[in-house]
Amino acid sequence: MDELSTLADRCWRVLDTIHVPVYFAPEPTAAYGELGIRPRAGYFVSRSAAMGAVSPEVTIATFYVFAPELVRHVMRGCWESAGPDQVTEARRRGVGQALHRVLGDPDVTEAVELARELCAGLEPHGRALYAAHAALPWPEDDPLLVLWHAATLVREHRGDAHMAALLLSGLDPVESLVTGGVTSGRTEFFQQTRGWSEEQWAAGEARLRERDLLATDGTLTDAGTGLREDIEQRTAEATAAAWQRFGAERAARLLELTRPLAQTVAASDLLPEQLRRREATPRR
Repeated sequence: MDELSTLADRCWRVLDTIHVPVYFAPEPTAAYGELGIRPRAGYFVSRSAAMGAVSPEVTIATFYVFAPELVRHVMRGCWESAGPDQVTEARRRGVGQALHRVLGDPDVTEAVELARELCAGLEPHGRALYAAHAALPWPEDDPLLVLWHAATLVREHRGDAHMAALLLSGLDPVESLVTGGVTSGRTEFFQQTRGWSEEQWAAGEARLRERDLLATDGTLTDAGTGLREDIEQRTAEATAAAWQRFGAERAARLLELTRPLAQTVAASDLLPEQLRRREATPRR
């Protein structure tokens, strides 16, 4: 991995950590509750809202790794409680409150300038979820929330590319989670949050063993490890153009400015215990 690729990977990880409190902090959940949206539904509805009042099927397609039964269940009736614009406003208000509670009011002026420059180079082609969020207006009057929005765009841009890489690799949603859980150490977290039954998970493991991707002891085989490495490489290649335009010097400076914020977030109550890390780590 060359210098720019390494910096791009580290920047994405740090920005992702700044983004993810929107899914775990109590403030966004409370904001959704004011609209009559149940806590479990908040994740799916708030992330989908940029696309409009879409059906559960659109959310299933664009999120990729969640059980369809879960998505259909939690999204039932949500758009009757609140419209997409209301949900997006609640999402931003809630995560803004959460970030300021932990970070205070840091001077992020330079970080925002760099992050917006990076986002200006992100291309929407083939990235439905990213494109929807990129079409939203940037937040006003709150630099920290502007930085969070930029982190959201970087996350969704990469996430769409990662979903395509998983699809092209021949891994279905459960197989993606099983192999991803082994490599990231988040198997338990994925089992708790993605909605697949024990039987569905076991069937996915069986399919992977049949393809010699998963060993009987639950670790990845050499072929499985190679496949996950190829997926990450394809994902990085699909996002490389924007980072090449941005350049190593600016990427290094953005990393320097945002890493302390991400480390504070990662050590706070904005993330569940099993996801807290000394260093920012990626999530999808």
